[in-house]
Amino acid sequence: MPLPDEAATEQLGATLAQRLKPGDVVGLKGDLGAGKTTLARAVIRAAANDPGLIVPSPTFTLVEVYETANGPYWHFDLYRLETPEQVYELGWEDALAAGIVLLEWPERLGPLLPQHLSVTLEVDGDGRRALLDV
Repeated sequence: MPLPDEAATEQLGATLAQRLKPGDVVGLKGDLGAGKTTLARAVIRAAANDPGLIVPSPTFTLVEVYETANGPYWHFDLYRLETPEQVYELGWEDALAAGIVLLEWPERLGPLLPQHLSVTLEVDGDGRRALLDV
């Protein structure tokens, strides 16, 4: 799916937010700068019904949680994990039990990665391309 500009990415985020429910896990894959955080922000802002919501990258905090009418959204950035088991220190079990999970760098979980919707983002000219796979 082509994402020629940020508006297209925001529309994809809004579409995902409408369809996600507690217990869902979305893995956001792609190289650095491919747009994983941009898409996660779009999903969270749409779910919160707040286009101005500040959604920082969890690069350093590793996880951020947002309360929405549809339940909590857990936004993980796993790039800095050294072992998959470190995810348990971040509230992983709570996230899976009651939240909607957005995972940047899901491959870092190895065998702990649950069934999920995989969204791979790629740079495509001046825009991006998203590939979705269940």
